[in-house]
Amino acid sequence: MRFHALACDYDGTIAHHGRVDDDTIAALERVRASGRKLLLVSGRELDDLLTVFPRLDLFDRAVLENGATIYDPRTRTQRALVEAPPPAFAAALRARGVGPISVGHVIVATWEPHQQTVLEVIHDLGLELQVIFNKGAVMVLPSGVNKAFGLNAALVELALSAHNVVAVGDAENDHAFLSASELGVAVANALPMLLERADWVAPRDHGRGVQDLVEELVTDDLRRVAAGVLRHAFVLGTDDAGKPLLMQPYTAPVMIAGTSGAGKSTLATGLLEQLSQRGYQFCVIDPEGDYSQMEGVTILGDAQRAPSVAEIAEVLANPHQSAVANLLGVKLADRPAFFIGLFARLLELRSQTGRPHWLVVDETHHLLPDTLEPSSLTLPAEPHGMLLLTVHPESVMKSLLATVGTVIAIGAKPRDTLAAFAGAIGAPAPQVDPTPLAAGDGLAWLRTPGHELAPIHFKGTAPKGEHQRHLRKYAAGELAPDRSFYFKGPDGKLNLRAQNLQVFLQMAEGVDDATWAFHLANRDVSQWFRECIKDPELAHEAEQIARTSGLSPADTRTRIRDAIERRYTAPA
Repeated sequence: MRFHALACDYDGTIAHHGRVDDDTIAALERVRASGRKLLLVSGRELDDLLTVFPRLDLFDRAVLENGATIYDPRTRTQRALVEAPPPAFAAALRARGVGPISVGHVIVATWEPHQQTVLEVIHDLGLELQVIFNKGAVMVLPSGVNKAFGLNAALVELALSAHNVVAVGDAENDHAFLSASELGVAVANALPMLLERADWVAPRDHGRGVQDLVEELVTDDLRRVAAGVLRHAFVLGTDDAGKPLLMQPYTAPVMIAGTSGAGKSTLATGLLEQLSQRGYQFCVIDPEGDYSQMEGVTILGDAQRAPSVAEIAEVLANPHQSAVANLLGVKLADRPAFFIGLFARLLELRSQTGRPHWLVVDETHHLLPDTLEPSSLTLPAEPHGMLLLTVHPESVMKSLLATVGTVIAIGAKPRDTLAAFAGAIGAPAPQVDPTPLAAGDGLAWLRTPGHELAPIHFKGTAPKGEHQRHLRKYAAGELAPDRSFYFKGPDGKLNLRAQNLQVFLQMAEGVDDATWAFHLANRDVSQWFRECIKDPELAHEAEQIARTSGLSPADTRTRIRDAIERRYTAPA
């Protein structure tokens, strides 16, 4: 289920002339019966609302006073989210003939045409207040307070994400909370500007429009309505015509496959950056420590300690926090069982909250190999929000491969990669050029059953933090022992570990010429750059240096150092 909550405006939306009819009440009860939460988001004050609407018990929370307070119908308690304007403000308004005036816990409200006087009083008293209009009402609130502000505070109490909310309204003050929700709906009687900006307009007005929305929500989880909404889409890259290649945040599983060192984690990181910027929650299953330098996420586990399912779930209980589960501390043979247990817990969390919105599984062929019994992994009827990364798509569980909606091939053998995927699921392989793809390029094969499209060539969107990530992790970070470089020499007498590029360069200067020349000529250096540092361009340059005749060991050391420092800003 994608939409776990419905947030409704009151006047002009569920209510007509201040009253909610029985059919609309019945529709709201259907929402609750479906297991979803209900939130009321209104400009009204609590006492005023209770006089016209005795059914606040239908709602899990009521955001009132245009976002300034939250009321919990279960406990019948109301709390202010911000400090109210000083009493002198309302007194000054009355002294200048403004009326009628309503003073709530926070809000101070009047009506047009008093807006100019209100602004003058705010200025004269030197207050940091804002004026919000709503069909003739003039509402005064502390700066930054609106319906989106209040809705987000209520969602925190309910441990829900705005990306799992559909909101419906009709007036000027509804713009903010409709925009803050995953899907913003206007009833047919809404103001023209709201009708224009809404993601969907209900066929009918007032409560009848809300009934139309509820029908779509309960019967179809808004699939039809949300299908064409692109404002949350993220950019996979640009196609050959320079147009952005978009991907919806709620979609069938995506697989990134290609040769080792081709840039799978780089492309995935670019996508995760965009998801993070938009407030989507994700969980990365990281067998090799490739994502341990990501900013703004909680890293759990390391080479010495395995993360636990419980602590991962605890982090993800906060809708604003994403997690990376580093599995270096889990024995290779135990990783599939660990992942299966974690996957079951994440599916449980998704069923309750809709989160995490994305699950990223690196090295999928190790975690979910085709040798696993199909019954060991229970997949939902319509899997979504999974990003699978692998070198060997043919070695991944067939039941999981069958759910993939988009295959992205990268690296030196894109035709072979797509053919391997197609062969594993018994589908015809698409016809593609066998030419190796340039670094950062990919082929996206969109697989809608019965409507398969030819793979689309694109240039990927590089993650903004990629250079910094490489700088920290590879230049001066702590690579795992199995990904470090070892100077052993031609006779294997040494065992000097370089856990990053800085240490590598220091050791390269210190080892004897025979040891250095041996590893360079044996392509150990270029292979490490390609497979562990994940920099194919640096690997290629190292191979070119190794093949250049007439260079002394000192010359090759200098050229390798220069090549590294050009890319990673001169490790000391």
